[in-house]
Amino acid sequence: MAVVASAPGKVLITGGYLILERPNAGIVLSTNARFYAIVKPLYEQVKPDSCESRNPFVEYAVQYAVAAAYAIFDKNKKDALHKLLLQGLDITILGCNDFYSYRNQIEARGLPLTPEALAALPPFASITFNADESNGGNCKPEVAKTGLGSSAAMTTAVVAALLHYLGVVNLSSSIDQQHDGDLDMVHMIAQSAHCIAQGKIGSGFDVSSAVYGSQRYVRFSPEVLSSAQVAVKETPLQEVITGILKGKWDHERAMFSLPPLMTLLLGEPGTGGSSTPSMVGAVKKWQKSDPQKSQETWKKLSESNSALETQLNMLSKLAEEHWNAYKQVIESCSKLKSEKWMEQATEPTQEAVVKSLLGARDAMLGIRYHMRLMGEAAGVPIEPESQTQLLNATMDMEGVLLAGVPGAGGFDAVFAVTLGDSGSNVTKAWSSVNVLALLVREDPHGVSLESCDPRTTEITSAVSAVHIE
Repeated sequence: MAVVASAPGKVLITGGYLILERPNAGIVLSTNARFYAIVKPLYEQVKPDSCESRNPFVEYAVQYAVAAAYAIFDKNKKDALHKLLLQGLDITILGCNDFYSYRNQIEARGLPLTPEALAALPPFASITFNADESNGGNCKPEVAKTGLGSSAAMTTAVVAALLHYLGVVNLSSSIDQQHDGDLDMVHMIAQSAHCIAQGKIGSGFDVSSAVYGSQRYVRFSPEVLSSAQVAVKETPLQEVITGILKGKWDHERAMFSLPPLMTLLLGEPGTGGSSTPSMVGAVKKWQKSDPQKSQETWKKLSESNSALETQLNMLSKLAEEHWNAYKQVIESCSKLKSEKWMEQATEPTQEAVVKSLLGARDAMLGIRYHMRLMGEAAGVPIEPESQTQLLNATMDMEGVLLAGVPGAGGFDAVFAVTLGDSGSNVTKAWSSVNVLALLVREDPHGVSLESCDPRTTEITSAVSAVHIE
């Protein structure tokens, strides 16, 4: 019986850089872009050369999941596990197109840079497009990515599918229960495998959102995994895993998702990606060289991040308690530039909604300002001039609440949060300045057990959201 599990990609909308250090929080939204892992026994068709993948993320995910099963099972269960493993493991991994960049293919075919062109690609096309035909297709170039955290989503999907297949967790019931021990187990194993495969202990927000979905996240203390990093070399893996499972995981997460009637849009400017590690390195160097100034900037950035979070939470609360007033305001503001929003409020509740909308905008402008300052001080392009112009123009459009650079910043992506139906205008405006709007949307769900192979259903959830005009 095949087990199919999936895990989402992410967009970090606040907390770039700060999220690397406790107790700073970041807001991370999970998306409808998912990685799928399908696990089934190989049975008799065990071919000695059947393991083609030399992917460290997959290899550690498999090793750690199997070791976890051996670490927690009793004698009887271990015997059954042993029999199951003797049948071999056949693991198929599929990533949604959204994780990969198709700008070049679309341009090469002479098509316009629109989401419709993306929607016309066959699902899971990413796998075949690696080779550049112009050079005879004999060298394999780097896969261009969109920055949704493919390695974290892939690792999480593989760990979840395996742990369910091996009987360590039961994911069929746990999707709606946030504080579920099964999800916590998937999280610890995926987080460990991902860190060891990467060779460094990152903040972990990408794995956390792949497991639990959209959230406000504060990182775990790196000590919980530093022993594993050392032990991998000399200690038996089972002992390492036992240590990890008993470790003090002190990360914090709280439910978070965008307020109703708001849409997350992602755009790909296509000016060549920036490498996150080198930018993080430069920021750390600046922190060491100018502790006073950098602490001041971080404090202000942290305050702006909190302010944005507060306003978005307030909007969700207003939507829950005063739906009609909220809906009216969002609908009228979606057709107007922000300076006209206040005129739309005809009574106190509506006024409160507009005040929170404008408060969220101000907080975002504060975040962008301090991120730019930090980039200038550290000598890295966190919000480069080309992005600043694009973001300013975007925030000045009708119905746009926020626009910014996700995560660590750089050239490779922009995001916007739009009100009501205003997103399609943003998409068109982006296309006209050579920015490809992606099909990615927020989807607050984390890891999920799927009922079938996504290739049979051709999961193209995003296509239904695209209006072809």
